Amino acid sequence: MGTENPGRPNFPLRPSATPFASTPPPVTPFSTSGPVASEGTSFRATLPTASQSTTPFSSAGPAVGQDATGFRPSPPTWFNDPSVPSAPTSYVQPAGAPFQRFPTPQFPPTAQAASVRGPPVGQAPLQPPVAQVPSPPVSFHPQSSIPLVSKGSPSPTVNFPSGLSQSGSSFLGTGPNFQPSFPSASSSFPAARATLQPPLPGYVTNQHAVPQASPMPSVFHAQPGSYMPPPTSSPPFSAQQGSYVPAPPLATPLGLQSRDQMQHPGSIPPVGIQSLVEDFSSLSLTSIPGSIEPGLDSTVLPRPLDGDVEPESFVETYPLNCNPRYLRLTTTSIPSSQSLVSRWHLPLGAVVCPLAEAPEGEEVPIVNFASSGIIRCRRCRTYVNPYITFTDAGRKWRCNICSLLNDVPGDYFAHLDAAGQRIDLDQRPELTKGSVEFVAPTEYMVRPPMPPLYFFLIDVSVSAVRSGMIEVAAQTIKSCLDQLPGFPRTQIGFITYDSTIHFYNMKSSLTQPQMMVVSDLDDIFVPLPDDLLVNLSESRTVVEAFLDSLPSMFQDNLNVESAFGPALKAAFMVMNQLGGKLLIFQNTLPSLGVGRLRLRGDDPRVYGTDKEHILRLPEDPFYKQMAADLTKYQIGVNIYAFSDKYTDIASLGTLAKYTGGQVFYYPSFMSVIHGEKFRHELARDLTRETAWEAVMRIRCGKGIRFSSYHGNFMLRSTDLLALPAVDCDKAYAMQLSLEETLLTTQTVYFQVALLYTASCGERRIRVHTLAAPVVADLSEMYRQADTGAIVSLISRLAIEKTLANKLEDARNSVQQRIVKALREYRNLYAVQHRLGARMIYPESLKFLSLYGLSLCKSIPLRGGYADAQLDERCAAGFTMMALPIKKLLKLLYPSLIRVDEHLLKPSSLLDFENIMRRLPLIGKSLDSRGLYLYDDGFRFVLWFGRMLSPDISRNLLGADFAAELSKVILIEHGNEMSKRLMGILKKLREADPSYYQLSYLVRQGEQPREGLLLLANLVEDQIGGTSSYMDWISQIHRQVQQNA
Repeated sequence: MGTENPGRPNFPLRPSATPFASTPPPVTPFSTSGPVASEGTSFRATLPTASQSTTPFSSAGPAVGQDATGFRPSPPTWFNDPSVPSAPTSYVQPAGAPFQRFPTPQFPPTAQAASVRGPPVGQAPLQPPVAQVPSPPVSFHPQSSIPLVSKGSPSPTVNFPSGLSQSGSSFLGTGPNFQPSFPSASSSFPAARATLQPPLPGYVTNQHAVPQASPMPSVFHAQPGSYMPPPTSSPPFSAQQGSYVPAPPLATPLGLQSRDQMQHPGSIPPVGIQSLVEDFSSLSLTSIPGSIEPGLDSTVLPRPLDGDVEPESFVETYPLNCNPRYLRLTTTSIPSSQSLVSRWHLPLGAVVCPLAEAPEGEEVPIVNFASSGIIRCRRCRTYVNPYITFTDAGRKWRCNICSLLNDVPGDYFAHLDAAGQRIDLDQRPELTKGSVEFVAPTEYMVRPPMPPLYFFLIDVSVSAVRSGMIEVAAQTIKSCLDQLPGFPRTQIGFITYDSTIHFYNMKSSLTQPQMMVVSDLDDIFVPLPDDLLVNLSESRTVVEAFLDSLPSMFQDNLNVESAFGPALKAAFMVMNQLGGKLLIFQNTLPSLGVGRLRLRGDDPRVYGTDKEHILRLPEDPFYKQMAADLTKYQIGVNIYAFSDKYTDIASLGTLAKYTGGQVFYYPSFMSVIHGEKFRHELARDLTRETAWEAVMRIRCGKGIRFSSYHGNFMLRSTDLLALPAVDCDKAYAMQLSLEETLLTTQTVYFQVALLYTASCGERRIRVHTLAAPVVADLSEMYRQADTGAIVSLISRLAIEKTLANKLEDARNSVQQRIVKALREYRNLYAVQHRLGARMIYPESLKFLSLYGLSLCKSIPLRGGYADAQLDERCAAGFTMMALPIKKLLKLLYPSLIRVDEHLLKPSSLLDFENIMRRLPLIGKSLDSRGLYLYDDGFRFVLWFGRMLSPDISRNLLGADFAAELSKVILIEHGNEMSKRLMGILKKLREADPSYYQLSYLVRQGEQPREGLLLLANLVEDQIGGTSSYMDWISQIHRQVQQNA
């Protein structure tokens, strides 16, 4: 009874010497108290009495202390009156003093009620004679040097009785026995609203300090004997006599486990794993009397104002794991059984960004084994990593994934120290780092490493000429020639096309390029195949001459046709000997030859019907077949689409989707307005480090496998991803499944291996290794959930669903995943009639509902025919399928910051971190006297309030400050205020250079631009028939309560 602890994994019981040793201790139906520690003292829980079992406890937890009715309903004025002094809410036990005993609540969670073997309600549990009360089987002795103060985040919402801990978050309803919630300083919006509850006493928070109202009194009064949770940064209990030992395997004989552990098998902790301190949040969803409005204050809704937060606690637990930016799991606790997977309801899988930029100050070490060859497991082919173990005096090593014992090559041998570690460990980064790069020997090559190759396929029809696209493209390519990776091996080539195809001979012996025109579109051939691809360093002058003359070469072209399909085949014929990156600049709907597309457009009549999704699929199978051929020959495609008319991105984007590329879409492109964005994104595409002719595979431990993959790639076999060109801006998602009914291991290992050719000509293998514990407790899976990875997978699944179903079906699938997960969580932890209008969810998923709403309002999924153009919808879908987690989350919930206040401050008082303080995406955040910046990672929107000081507008916009802002381009003026604003925008762009945010200016009330650019993107508001955030929460809560 004294060891059950759903707040933390339970520990195996030590053998007891009492007469009751052979009988498992009495099991309390539902215990929410955490372990109580005292120096030199054992914790002894009080057995419940009959009077206690009939006490109507609230689901927030029992009273603290001896008195079963030790808490009283607090006056309603306490909730809102900061003038009432706060009652003490914690008491730190003096060292060496005994702890007070706690009564145990008598209600089980609904999901476990059937298995509880406690006494009937109202009947006192069977108790042994007083003289024979068994001593607690385990004593916990904290080190005296460890303060009993948690370093974790404070419970943001509810003050629970001291010594009480729950393993989830709950939305608590208003009522005499419950205190309303207040969000934590880091997860709510700015301090100006000042509705935040101070952290729980004794908790130290390292979040940004937020001015707060006077402390609110606690409904519960802590009594002597209450304890504070142990620090999260150190093991919960010291390794002293009487502390717990690592748990036995899951297959431990039942006789060695307590009844608590048999009923709650997930309570057995994996070796070396420490549970996080649970945080609680609470919201009330009760209706206000006499009103149909939900009694929910929008200011307390959880919001991800800090953006993506990587799972730091998991990193601390497994310091040898690779950095989360390379590999993240949707939950860092792997389920041990199929039944647990079926109850998870959220995606179980991983998001991989193999070439993500290394954290500042760190580099992925490069290891060259030379003569000994790369050390790998001979059975499962796992690469040597920090989790392998050496035995037999260092002559053998055991694979951490398949457990096979392998011989250590003589060149790699090293003696072991007393701890079984190699004596040369500090000289072996592959044994100490979760991410490493091996130089691959010749057996990893099917041909000599290819040189970096860039081939440009440029539309030169009349619309491309008039938009200025050709001029910007030529200038940008020329400016990047010195930064192209792989000098002096880099290869380059060009083809232009309209109704005919133009090849260019750039042989180094020429002074000017020679243009050859092929007009037979049905039988494409390549003239001078050896001189169309040239070495850049040898033919530099010819290439520059071509780029200088390209804009003027076609300035009088009036051809409106586009032979894109035949031009694509011609480019393939030129490139297929080497492979490389094909950059396509397309401005017109393909109209001639193979692959021509009709103007099928966006038909409003098919929306809402079973034929709706066909619009989002490629019309002609030619494009998917070409993509397969391109991938086979290691050619990756990036699409740059510019048209102001329909260009069928659904078809063109297929080329990028299956070749590991990406789609850049510039609707209604005009070089004067959009040139800077195009210039920056093309330059990054050309100069960022690229992995050529790559393949990627993820290995994982016995009993699990990756069953599906989602992103831009071609699946070459069941688990091998073909990636002709990979870079740091691309991520891939995949789902896990269990092959066995029950996992018997305590830890599962994952290893990502990317075999590629570096631009320098080396063949390399980048390896990322990660370990995760196996749990048999659903609550632990929720507690260790990673919202960013979950949202990334859900987004990809929803976008894929739009390719076979209606948009409405895709949106419903997102909502139903969230509902099912929260319903399972409710069943797991809550007694339904005790919760009423309260909604509970784990702290780790407090932003999931909002991200789900944002996803449903995102361009690929939103509304119907009138809510987004078909090309825009498809382009956004292709983009989101490849985005890394951090970039995706910012797109779903962008930044909104007020900048006018900072423009008026003296420069000495400027603090960039303070400037970046984000506001909730809701109309109430906008003040008509302010200047606001909206940033979704792809564009800036500067919103000028109607009552903004004219001086600010004049300083920022110059003489155009009173003009219609759609015709004004933001440039730097000579004054300090303008320089400061441009400096802020520059810093934001430098923080994430993967895309360039173009500035759009809009004035309050300037319709329809204000609605299109900003108001439609305030995802928390109710716009155009969509739900507001509060309505969305209410909808989810109603569905969760059904059949809960």
